[in-house]
Amino acid sequence: MQMTDFPPALVLLSGALLLPFLKGKLRWVVAFALPVLALADAWQIITEGADSYIPFLGMQLNPVHVHAPTPVFATVFAIMVAGGLLFSMNQKTEHELPAVCVYAGGALGVLFAGDLVTMFIFWEVMTLGSTVIIWSGRQADSEGSGLRYFGLHAVGGVLLLMGIVIVVQQRIASGDPDPLAFRHFESMVSLWSSFGWDSAGMWLVMLGMLVNAGAPPFSAWVPDAYPEGSSSGTVFLSAFTTKTAVFTLMVAFAGVEPLIYLGLWMALYGIVYAILENDMRRILAYSIINQVGFMLVGIGVGTKLAIDGASAHAFAHIIYKALLLMSAGSVLAATGKRKCTELGGLYRTMPITMWCGIIGALAISSFPLTSGFTTKSMIAQSVTEQAALLADAGLSHNHLIVTWFILEAASAGVFLHAGIKFPWFVFFQKDSGLRPPDPPWNMRAAMIGFAAICIFLGVFPGPLYQILPYQAEAAEYAKVVYGVGHVLIMLSLLLFSGLAFFVLLPMLKRTETITLDFDWIWRRFIPHFWRDVLLPLLQGLDRAQKAVLEWLPSSASDDGNLPAQVRRRLPGNWAVSVPVFVIVLMLLTYLVVYFWLLPA
Repeated sequence: MQMTDFPPALVLLSGALLLPFLKGKLRWVVAFALPVLALADAWQIITEGADSYIPFLGMQLNPVHVHAPTPVFATVFAIMVAGGLLFSMNQKTEHELPAVCVYAGGALGVLFAGDLVTMFIFWEVMTLGSTVIIWSGRQADSEGSGLRYFGLHAVGGVLLLMGIVIVVQQRIASGDPDPLAFRHFESMVSLWSSFGWDSAGMWLVMLGMLVNAGAPPFSAWVPDAYPEGSSSGTVFLSAFTTKTAVFTLMVAFAGVEPLIYLGLWMALYGIVYAILENDMRRILAYSIINQVGFMLVGIGVGTKLAIDGASAHAFAHIIYKALLLMSAGSVLAATGKRKCTELGGLYRTMPITMWCGIIGALAISSFPLTSGFTTKSMIAQSVTEQAALLADAGLSHNHLIVTWFILEAASAGVFLHAGIKFPWFVFFQKDSGLRPPDPPWNMRAAMIGFAAICIFLGVFPGPLYQILPYQAEAAEYAKVVYGVGHVLIMLSLLLFSGLAFFVLLPMLKRTETITLDFDWIWRRFIPHFWRDVLLPLLQGLDRAQKAVLEWLPSSASDDGNLPAQVRRRLPGNWAVSVPVFVIVLMLLTYLVVYFWLLPA
């Protein structure tokens, strides 16, 4: 087998099988070798443009295929694994490291999947790995949030599978000579029509992807699950699930306009809830939703510059978000505290953690000379250019003008909640009396390395621009990214946002609260509905069953009685039973849809 026939995902997945049997230094040597080998394999495939096919249940699967955004995503995923491993060297949990390999391997498999079935397989592998990482966190609600996470993503997987089945059925009905090949699923967008049954498969596939992206109404799983990982586990969790969803949406649905509006909603939603939040890691989790919203806007616009902007911003986001969560994780590891009301004054004894957190905060806020400035602004520029093109053609472009204004306002809002609020309340605000030192050398090295990347890509964005899907457009943008007007506009936004923060500081101080939004349904409504409605109903049915059994004549068994010891075991844990019930319901829906379409 040639190297170009070997899916890079299998490098990491094989590591998941090997690492549990290794101990000590050898375990970490092998762990660090895995992302290096995976990246080398990935770039050999990218360079040669190789494709490979394998037979599977009568289908020709395509596990090795290079999409336009594959190079930039594969590169940053490998960097993320290596940096995250360095940060996590003090982690004592035996299960987390193999789970990380499964999680990252599944994500890498999606990047090189050329067909929907292969993509779906690796998609589900990601869910398994990430769920174990959440459980490995051993936080107060790690088990419950992991179960909720798994249940919701199982529902998303069923939606995705239903969409794939409908697409296949439609291809069979249309006389496609090879409907099960699924080659190059980026062509799916050519099948898009509009709202209607003809595009039902497209909608279901897109909905399944949007669940992983944290799009409304599924956004609440991000702040519910990610903060329950360990100090290192949350760093890994921030990188792969949402960005893999961004990748698949970019490949399959670039230019689909509803994504613009979903992205704008996410950009504003993340800001509002991050401002209200007290938990430092939940603040950063809401910020993930906000930043993914910018990427969805770029995908919805769909021009070459917009796709470049979404890809570049995904790269930059993975790095600076990991840096911010490393800073927060270092604070958590040193103090055991997560809430802003319990922290403050840590700049005295944790200067490296503080400065790295500030660099990450500036990068996420698109401050000039940081990576966020050279990537996020590309999306806004693509919106203005597309609006100008539509105006010249005499077409409606008002929605893009509104989009630009919302993006600029959201950029200012990011500085308000992540750029200032996180470092201010964690490291400054007041003297909490805590005097922990900076974390061990490996955690400091990981933070410094990622901070250096944030600054390097802000000053020299060329290497990143060269691996974007459309290099020519990125090269043209590189000539204007540091234009005087652009820099002054961004500095003005940041200045007024910072001024607003300190003017409104008395209102922004948090109390001992937790914010709920759509997750109120499964945190509050479903438990009460289960306990107060469904459980009494099931208990009533159980009593009715007993009454019927007692009324019936006795059986011919040895003791002359019916097996009265047979009892229905009622589920006692809604966190387990409700997701299982929902999954079963979705599978039944899938069967109905499948057999409904079969005659067509």
